[in-house]
Amino acid sequence: MMRYLLLGVTAVFLLTACQENSTEPETGDFEEVTGSLIELEGQIQQIHDPVMAVEDGTYYVFSTGRRIPVICSPNKITWESCGRVFERNPAWTRDINQNLADIWAPDISYFNDRWHLYYAASNFGTQNSAIGLATNATLDPESPDFEWVDQGIVLRSQPGDPWNAIDPNLVLDEAGEPWLVWGSFWQGLYLRKIDPATGMFAADDEITHHLADRSAGQDNNPAIEAPFIVRRGDFWFLFASFDQCCQGANSTYNVRVGRSNSLTGPYVDRDGVPMTEGGGTLILSEYGQWKGPGHNGIYVEDGVYWIVYHAYDANQIGIPKLRIESLGWDAEGWPVLASQTQE
Repeated sequence: MMRYLLLGVTAVFLLTACQENSTEPETGDFEEVTGSLIELEGQIQQIHDPVMAVEDGTYYVFSTGRRIPVICSPNKITWESCGRVFERNPAWTRDINQNLADIWAPDISYFNDRWHLYYAASNFGTQNSAIGLATNATLDPESPDFEWVDQGIVLRSQPGDPWNAIDPNLVLDEAGEPWLVWGSFWQGLYLRKIDPATGMFAADDEITHHLADRSAGQDNNPAIEAPFIVRRGDFWFLFASFDQCCQGANSTYNVRVGRSNSLTGPYVDRDGVPMTEGGGTLILSEYGQWKGPGHNGIYVEDGVYWIVYHAYDANQIGIPKLRIESLGWDAEGWPVLASQTQE
């Protein structure tokens, strides 16, 4: 029996082969599934860009912040602080930003017998950015094997590059091989193969796949970021956040999705619009007191797809807080969220 649930990546055994590449994925009749929203307690405030994993019955959420904060829970409901990944920011981050305080958008995954934490260092609103990697044998800070070891830079971006090297997400393909998707603004979201032995880009496959570009859409708006890819059935789903984060209750973040028969795309929305041409079906926007929901992670547990994201609480001066709900699925196989039916 496997000890770990692989939650920062697609956490199911993928038994179906990838179908032929197509701009319009095959569709059919799907079983409808109803989702639900969890009401959370404890240390859920000041959570930004969350991603979740579970080890030995404990849930861990990593998020943006000083030295990468971690909260943990025995049940996904009640949360408490469980420390930080780094004692101090890795030395190489000073070459990106001399005054770096927060490390951004961590992503947690398990492959090659180790936990892999990809994260970003940047300067807000610029392409002076890099994605780094840290690894660990366990997530349990009480274990004698617990030690985060920084592996350095995976990807660097500078002005003039087509992408911004932030917002990483690791996904496993049908064969269990790792790939990294990343991107924010500029020309959107990109994907490339990872060497499972090192966690760095694979030398035997240097192709970079362009998955999404909002600036190519009708509104010429570059505001797309925070990619996250999961598989369900015959489809790969690419989630991304549109519009603006980080403005408290005035944030306009929202989550869009497209799907493909192939991990490398093309991804299209419900109307058949490619995500490389600005497509993306809206599945999550503000509801009730929760403004600007976005930068989601997804994990799969016993066949249930849970989405974690942050949203700004308008009832508490726009503080970002953790939100968790299970995905529902409609008759056409597209994700739907219970929160979107709330007043």
